[in-house]
Amino acid sequence: MNLIEEFNEYRSQMNEKILAEDNKVIKRIFNLDTNAYAEGSVDIKSKEMIGLACSMVLRCDDCVKYHLGKCHEVGITKEQIFEVFSIATLIGGTIVIPHLRRAAEYWETLENQ
Repeated sequence: MNLIEEFNEYRSQMNEKILAEDNKVIKRIFNLDTNAYAEGSVDIKSKEMIGLACSMVLRCDDCVKYHLGKCHEVGITKEQIFEVFSIATLIGGTIVIPHLRRAAEYWETLENQ
């Protein structure tokens, strides 16, 4: 199993288990997350790039992988991704560099699948 399949399978499996507990607050948070990235006055590509940049600055590798996958799905180019990487690294500072490395690796894996 490759890096992408492993991440997506684990994420799906755990989300199912969490949502099966039928906790109203958790379900509402998941719903808010889904709706926040839906098409609106800001297009989906821009929302995913914003999500990616924020995730990098907050140093959440799972979130970075998720948004990279979505960015790849909606047709964001490598050049655009690296512009997002540059903004996130500028805003987040050098502490973001390890996450930048893992993000670049994950993007490369997405491109090569």
